[in-house]
Amino acid sequence: MSTITPDDKITIAFSVTDRAATAKWYETHLGFQQLFAADEAGWTELSTNTPGVTIGLGDSEEIKTANTMPVFGVADFDASRAALEEQGVKFDGDTIEVEGMVKVAAFFDPDGNALMIAQDLSNA
Repeated sequence: MSTITPDDKITIAFSVTDRAATAKWYETHLGFQQLFAADEAGWTELSTNTPGVTIGLGDSEEIKTANTMPVFGVADFDASRAALEEQGVKFDGDTIEVEGMVKVAAFFDPDGNALMIAQDLSNA
């Protein structure tokens, strides 16, 4: 049986209604940087803080969110959530903490795509 051999790059693709506005949202709230925008292809790509991982934004008239949720690690969960909330980012409920393991919370980009922040508590 043949298998593929993925390289060390991952692009997480989201459908969005306004690439420019959504790219700005990711820049403002998560500190990601736009790598390029290909208007003729309806595609914008942003770097993340994780080497080899990018966010791709594709034009779509109708948004169909999936059940994939990228989880971004943070060093200080409480400060990160507070900063996002101060900027008007919508969270999906309360913080979930598994004592001695992890603290997580889901939030949404402008098109309702789900994202999550998490702090590893296992070494605390």
